[in-house]
Order: sequence, then structure tokens, then C-alpha cells
Amino acid sequence: MKLQQLRYIWEVARHKLNVSATADSLFTSQPGISKQIKLLEDELGIPIFARSGKHLTAVTPAGKKIIQVAGEILDRTHDIKAIAQEYVDNKVGSLSLATTHTQARYALPAVVREFMRLYPAIKLNMHQGTPMQIAEMASRGAVDLAIATEAMELFDNLVMLPCYQWNRAVLVPHEHPLIQCPRLSLEVLAKYPIVTYVFGFTGRSELDRAFEQRRLRPQLALTAVDADVIKTYVRLGLGVGIVARMAYDPVADGDLVALDASHLFGRSITKIGLRRDMFLRGFLYDFIQLFAPHLTRDLVDHAMALRDRRAVESLFEKVPLPVH
Repeated sequence: MKLQQLRYIWEVARHKLNVSATADSLFTSQPGISKQIKLLEDELGIPIFARSGKHLTAVTPAGKKIIQVAGEILDRTHDIKAIAQEYVDNKVGSLSLATTHTQARYALPAVVREFMRLYPAIKLNMHQGTPMQIAEMASRGAVDLAIATEAMELFDNLVMLPCYQWNRAVLVPHEHPLIQCPRLSLEVLAKYPIVTYVFGFTGRSELDRAFEQRRLRPQLALTAVDADVIKTYVRLGLGVGIVARMAYDPVADGDLVALDASHLFGRSITKIGLRRDMFLRGFLYDFIQLFAPHLTRDLVDHAMALRDRRAVESLFEKVPLPVH
């Protein structure tokens, strides 16, 4: 059994049994992958994949368990390399993170600038995607950490570290009738077309929950994954925007008015997701603390050592979170 064979079955499963796409992603040949998979199956004495002719059609029940363990083994090989690199030179290496547009555009720039000043030899790779894509990348070890508000609780092997809490603002053009409203209510807001985030993005669940609890059905004129897109369509008069408060810049967005909506919606919490049992290099601790100063190395280690998600949540119940 070879690590290469384990990587092949893991990648084939990840590429939906498309051996050709797997070969392209690994810069190798399709026949070579097929041969190594067959050799592994022969060694184990059981099929990992079901076949129709030369085509893979499904993962066998035993194959599912084998592929899961293969993924865990591959994760640990990354940790071995990270441990070695930490002792060779703790200021050289790479850090990969996955996040949403809102975090990348509004929450991370100052953190990234300071991190790159402290660690100029660290290569920083940033991937953007949906919360589900982000969490899945962290879960399977494709990135070192994920930063998001939604979806990470769906992956049992992720430890979620709360970073900050935030709420929303309602964006309208100048002279909009809502500006004269002494205090916004959901009932008043529901009378206007709304432009906001796609479901599953940037705390959208809290927005939906608030309207549902009041048995209101908002008029969703348009949804987008990007706060800048939302602001563009508010400027065009398509509706009133509901965005994360951090996404409003009084200077850049001076043609819009931000109305406080913190009393209308429950707070959302942005979290960092880390794969349980991964080895954290020194610069990774520093990046985490730059993003969330309360997440000290000792606190992160404590959370990573806890095996139960509820225990992690309890650990942070009395930790005050900053408000963005």
C-alpha cells in the first residue's frame, strides 16, 4: 500500500469518479491512476469502486470507509511536513484560507497587510466561495482554515472558534421615505422590495428567521453573494438593501444612507473553522490572533483539545466578542 494509491482513490472520489479529471488535476496519466487503484484493490482483496466496463460507476460500501480513512491519513502527512517545516524555519511556508466575499473585502484586508508585514516569506493563498464550499475545503484539508458565518457546523471534524459578532444595516438612497421613519420595524421594511444576500450567505438565516417569527413575507427583489452588487442595485432603485453593517463605508458609499437594523435581527457570529487534530504552525496562531485578538494560543489549544462541540461552545460562552 502506497500513499500515492491512497491519494488517487481520495481524489477520484472527490472528482465524482471522473478519472480523466483526476489525472488532469494531479498532472499524471489516466492509465497510471487506474493501474494503481487496481493494484490497491488487488492487495486489499476487495473492490473500492464498482465498474461498468472500464468506467467507475459508484463507490462500494467498503470503499467509502477506506476512502474516509485514506483522507485522514493524507491529512496527517500534511501535518508531518508542517511539523518538520516549523523546526526548519518557522517564518517560511504557506497559509491557505477560504472565506466569503464579505470577509475578504471588508474584514480581512488590514489583517492580511499586517500578517504579510510580519511574515514576508509566507505565501498566503485566499480562496473565495460559498459558506458550504469554504467549510468543505477546511474539512477535507484543502485549506488551513475557513472564515465564515454559515455552514461550518455541518462538518463534525471542524473546531469553530468565534471571532466577532455583527448585525445589519438597511441601505437606501438619500430622500428615501425610510429615512424619515423614527424607528425601523420589520412590518415597515416588509412593505418595500428588498435586495440582500443569497440564502446561506453572510448570516442570511438570521434575516429569514426574523421575518418568519413575525409571520411576514418580505418582497425579495434580488439576492446576491456580494455586498457591492447589492449596493449597486440599491443605487439603481431596485429596492432597499440589507447588508452586514461592516459592508457600509461612509466615504465610498456616501450616496447611500445606512439605517441601523440591529434591533430587528439576531446577531450573527463570524467563526474560524479549523480541522480537528491538525498541526498549527506558529504563524497560523498569529494570523488567528490578528483576526480575533481574544483567540490567544492557549485558548485555541484548549478549544482544539476538546472533543465535543458543545464543550467548545461552553468554553467561549463567557468570552466577550468584539462587535463589528
